[in-house]
Amino acid sequence: METLSPLLLGALGSLAAGLLTAVGALPVLFGRVPGPAMRDALLGFAAGVMLSASFFSLIIPALDAGEEMYGDGAIPAGIVVVAILLGMGLVALMNEKLPHEHFRSGREGPQSASLRRIWLFIIAITIHNFPEGLAVGVGFGAGGVEGGLPLAIGIGLQNAPEGLAVAVALLGESYPRWRAWGIAALTGMVEPIGGLIGAGVVSVSQPLLPWGLAFAAGAMLYVISHEIIPETHRRGHQNKATLGLAIGLVLMLFLDVWLG
Repeated sequence: METLSPLLLGALGSLAAGLLTAVGALPVLFGRVPGPAMRDALLGFAAGVMLSASFFSLIIPALDAGEEMYGDGAIPAGIVVVAILLGMGLVALMNEKLPHEHFRSGREGPQSASLRRIWLFIIAITIHNFPEGLAVGVGFGAGGVEGGLPLAIGIGLQNAPEGLAVAVALLGESYPRWRAWGIAALTGMVEPIGGLIGAGVVSVSQPLLPWGLAFAAGAMLYVISHEIIPETHRRGHQNKATLGLAIGLVLMLFLDVWLG
């Protein structure tokens, strides 16, 4: 794998992570799906993985890369702070400007009656999955296999409960099982696009490395705070969700140290 280009590694790694969305949604086809408490715990696990990956796999390497370029001092920290805010701001802007619909809170963004409801769901999940693919791509582009593999595994692990949540929500909207699974699987396929972009940007220009790493972290942090954690606490299962978050966080930390 070391002989593969960072661009190809970013595409393949984010594709593999995205495919686990389909794997996570399989229970809707072959049996009884987990109850709401378990689903909230699994989504909490996803949030913990993303939170850990944001700091240990993206923000800390971004600070290290900035220090290598500019030395100790305020400049590396300033770059990372600005890039995190830019990443959060971009996803917030997408959330504001793109018409989409959440499973419980309803429509957000501009009104678009011409869009079928199914595409409003797909746009919503796309907004959330793109930053994850971007993060995996940036990891491979910045650090090769060692930099990207922990991220790809961690993002893949958290994609599984997200895929299940999407499929179960679609079942609740009276979609057939195969269609619910297919749509959930499809939402993960935006991640290779983000992976290609992330790997390409940091591979082409070394000065963009700390910017790209911190930008991807900011994008994921927005999704965690704005979407995943509120959803896990909505139905009164916050204790299980918090336990899931703790397990996801420490597991991702372990993977990052072990594999990176």
